[in-house]
Amino acid sequence: MAFVEKKLPADAPASAKALNWVDARFPLSKLWNEQWGKYYAPKNFNMWYLFGSLATLVLAIQIVTGIFLVMHYKPDANLAFASVEYIMRDVPWGWLVRYMHSTGASAFFIVVYLHMTRALMYGSYRKPRELIWLFGCAIFLALMGEAFFGYLLPWGQMSYWGAQVIVNLFSAIPFIGPDLSLWIRGDYVVSDATLNRFFSFHVIAIPLVLIGLVAAHLIALHEVGSNNPDGVEVKDYLGPDGHPLDSIPSHPYYTTKDLFGVSVFLLLFSAVVFFAPEMGGYFLEANNFIPADSLKTPPHIAPVWYFTPYYSILRATTSEFMYWLIAGVAAYVALLLVRSRLSGRSKLAAVVIGLAVIIGMLIFDAKFWGVVLMGASVLILAGLPWLDHSPARSLRYRPTWHKYVYVVFAIIFVVLGYLGVQPPTATRTLISQICAFIYFGFFLLMPWWSAAGSFKPVPTRVTFHPH
Repeated sequence: MAFVEKKLPADAPASAKALNWVDARFPLSKLWNEQWGKYYAPKNFNMWYLFGSLATLVLAIQIVTGIFLVMHYKPDANLAFASVEYIMRDVPWGWLVRYMHSTGASAFFIVVYLHMTRALMYGSYRKPRELIWLFGCAIFLALMGEAFFGYLLPWGQMSYWGAQVIVNLFSAIPFIGPDLSLWIRGDYVVSDATLNRFFSFHVIAIPLVLIGLVAAHLIALHEVGSNNPDGVEVKDYLGPDGHPLDSIPSHPYYTTKDLFGVSVFLLLFSAVVFFAPEMGGYFLEANNFIPADSLKTPPHIAPVWYFTPYYSILRATTSEFMYWLIAGVAAYVALLLVRSRLSGRSKLAAVVIGLAVIIGMLIFDAKFWGVVLMGASVLILAGLPWLDHSPARSLRYRPTWHKYVYVVFAIIFVVLGYLGVQPPTATRTLISQICAFIYFGFFLLMPWWSAAGSFKPVPTRVTFHPH
């Protein structure tokens, strides 16, 4: 293809000439128009659609503040804690950068959890957006890995012992567990080798993966188009210009709304950074302001709040709980045989897998199955596009009682998160076990309850009431 550069009037602004020069050599304007400027989105977006843009903003904040922190941080077991103190006390505005980064970590998970809530409410994971959802789940996993690896870097008491506990969990994996834990640590205990490994993953490896996944997530989104609160396809009704009748250009309409959302977010973010950066110990624990001591174990070790729902499921898996799990697996296999529309071969496979799981539960200890359930509690999210059999995407047109199912799930998730930061007791363990059953039941029983009840008529076009 021949090189073509647009002819501009001699009195054209310098900025237009510069942009024209770049566009002739790189598709800058084309990328902007395809991904945002002339990307047509449904016109009935509400406040729930702000969190995708906010997640991108927080990612940028984390990258920029992380770069400045790395300039002064020392990934050395003898110097790491002191270097963080140096950043806080002696580096000009270092305290602000550190608090922005630590608050940003929690803000990232808050925004992502709300973003995922919107997807649950409006069925944004349903066909044809399965790949968008899978990329989103991969982003969530990468984000959890990034947070975990970064958690060790301050080299405080909770960082050290939290990493010790989490890494030791891998030793519960049969046959390869001890060697896997040793490989992750790089030593027999959490040490300087562990710190260097975690530092390299936190600063280089996972951020590159995260940026690539975010790009793939956005490209996939703009390929099939955005969902909307009604859960109907706007591409089914096109105007004379080839654009959906019920859509509007993202710029300037959603640019201005996003800027308003960003302003509110930055106001709240700044309030936390300047007035409550520790957030009562949930964002920064008191024990993490004490240098790591391998000879002094804190009385209660718990991960940061955004990991605690899954950590509660891990702690809930006791030897006594295994019998209930076995009963649950047997009951679920029976349900598949009686109430599912699976083929005979699929039902046979379900029986074989169920028996294998039950035998495994009798052979391997509760610690191993706690790790399995903790991992499954995250990975099961990726199955939503195939578990949800509802005739309507959006919660707006589902039976009213479906809303209460989602509310119960949200409450259970919060309760698991709260119990994860509390010292374990018999009562709390029992509540965690009940909540764990409900958590997995929400997903595993979804093929039945999501299709049950009387559904409201779904409109063919979006419902929109301008202000």
